[in-house]
Amino acid sequence: MLKPWQHASWIFIRDPDLAAKAARVLGLYQRIWDGRPLAGNEYVISSDEKTSIQARCRCHPTLPPGTARMMRVNHDHDRGGALAYLAAYDVHQARVFGRCSPKTGIIPFMDLVEQVMTQEPYASARRLFWVVDNGSSHRGKAAADRLTARFPNAVMVHTPVHASWLNQVEIFFSIVQRKVVTPNDFTGLDQVEDRLIAFECRYNETARPFRRKFTPADLEDLLARIERHEQKERHFQQPTGCDHQLAVLPATT
Repeated sequence: MLKPWQHASWIFIRDPDLAAKAARVLGLYQRIWDGRPLAGNEYVISSDEKTSIQARCRCHPTLPPGTARMMRVNHDHDRGGALAYLAAYDVHQARVFGRCSPKTGIIPFMDLVEQVMTQEPYASARRLFWVVDNGSSHRGKAAADRLTARFPNAVMVHTPVHASWLNQVEIFFSIVQRKVVTPNDFTGLDQVEDRLIAFECRYNETARPFRRKFTPADLEDLLARIERHEQKERHFQQPTGCDHQLAVLPATT
């Protein structure tokens, strides 16, 4: 049955260095860098920002769930502003370091870096790899040079463009979204920040490292599928002047 009211979005990864960048990130998750195992005093940090977390104060109190009744949240609300939650996740220790900021940017990100790099065991680590996406706070060689200039034992590693899902901190942010932010019923930003930090402390007491399901073998399969799509695009191009790319289904056998 056709269901035209439903849709699924997708994005085509066109980073020319997809294979090399993704392999580096996946290798770090397996504690491998340049084909060599990481030493015991080398660490991998996954970091990013969760932006625009709003404080929505519901006009009527939220009703807790009861027998055969789900939680009821009033739709009408007053807006109390928004903040950003920056987090650095130790991939192999399952430990989160977070902070809240009115906005994102180079300074808030470097404040997070300072928070992590000035405490042990990271301050005396041989190397600390920072896995980040290509957001403006930490984009490109300039960001990598800025990080290393401040902390010589820090190495910035970027995920491929349009592949920030390789960044493990995104898994933590999805947990925050489900367990902390939703449903959003906060009287102000102070309450949002208190709840985020309280959850972070609780999480660090019980968390275990994520078991990534996307492996180097899956990366090879993804690259092969991208190659097949690119070959088909050359045969199914739209008329000149249209910037849209055709979505081609994989071949069936």
